Amino acid sequence: MEFNKCPCYGGNLDKFIQPMILIILAQEDLYGYKIVQQMAESPMCKGQKPDGTGVYRFLKAMENRGLVESSWSLDDSGPAKRIYHITNEGKDCLSHWIDTLEDYRQSIGKMLEEAHKVYEKTKK
Repeated sequence: MEFNKCPCYGGNLDKFIQPMILIILAQEDLYGYKIVQQMAESPMCKGQKPDGTGVYRFLKAMENRGLVESSWSLDDSGPAKRIYHITNEGKDCLSHWIDTLEDYRQSIGKMLEEAHKVYEKTKK
């Protein structure tokens, strides 16, 4: 079995795309490509660039839900770019994500402790 394609390597973290986008936009307004670049630099992505098309789908869905807004930036030095910024609803959503991620951290900690115990027993 190729474990590098298995979720056990942490490569399938789609659930965390939304909070990552919210965290990034809470710091500054950015266009989509820059959001993808910053996500790639995140410890969650481990230097791997996320699928840009998927990120843009998330941005569109988040805009439809009122979590982010976008506007066109008409810069003289290149083509127009869609700039995204977080809304008040997006900030509220980020607050809920913080609570959820704290719960995940505690649950994962407990699961990890149990996994260590069970795994050690299987090695004997």
